[in-house]
Amino acid sequence: MPGSSNSNSSNSSMAVPEAKDAMKQFKEEVASELGVNLKDGYNGDLTSREAGSIGGEMVKKMIMRQEEQMSGK
Repeated sequence: MPGSSNSNSSNSSMAVPEAKDAMKQFKEEVASELGVNLKDGYNGDLTSREAGSIGGEMVKKMIMRQEEQMSGK
């Protein structure tokens, strides 16, 4: 990838490192809502569909929350 010296660093770093625990909890909540069982540590046995549904739902919820904040709700 252009401008990327180590592909692993982009996967393990966050723009706001202090948010890491909150994002982990958010991911676990979304997975639970979707009926996807996450375990502590590596979850490489998830199907692409399962992993994608978790990420997609997280993005959807984050966008909804931001829109609510921007509209003053």
